[in-house]
Amino acid sequence: MSSETRIVSRSVVLAQTNIDTDQIIPARFLSTTERSGLGAHAFSDWRTGADGTPDPAFPFNREDNAGRTILLAGRNFGCGSSREHAPWALRDLGLRAVVSSEIADIFRNNALKNGLVPVVLPEATVQTLMARPDDVLEIDIATRELRTPDHQVHRFPLDAFAQTCLLEGVDELGYLLSREPQIALYEERFHAR
Repeated sequence: MSSETRIVSRSVVLAQTNIDTDQIIPARFLSTTERSGLGAHAFSDWRTGADGTPDPAFPFNREDNAGRTILLAGRNFGCGSSREHAPWALRDLGLRAVVSSEIADIFRNNALKNGLVPVVLPEATVQTLMARPDDVLEIDIATRELRTPDHQVHRFPLDAFAQTCLLEGVDELGYLLSREPQIALYEERFHAR
């Protein structure tokens, strides 16, 4: 996981509500514990037709959306099962943040552990952003703000510990390992009593 303080990008819009983890990464692709390569299967059932050819209208198949790292999604994004493969697939697809008015708790926690920033904003704000996907948005993790080109600033909730991990580019274990000298010092002092 790399540290990031800001994400600056245009957006990909998936306006559907209740996008579940099986739609994000279908179960048939869960036989791996490797994170790389899953992006090719993200939204697989939506990206291709019954004959296996790519659907040119699907947002992630459109050339004008290539390289965009922010997903604007309908309400209740990431509902369903607790599969961690869903944020893995989205990260491998190139996404760095998901913006929605509601993000399922388990998905949100898995996303944070994998460096995918979940941004929850009011529904009216998300709808406004969806209407303007070519606007360059800035997500500032340090200030917990999403900024638009017309100078609107939208604050979003982010747990302080998750924020620290994102800013340092570590997961929970990485956070503990980075504090190993302090932990060793504490243990040394504790056992000296």
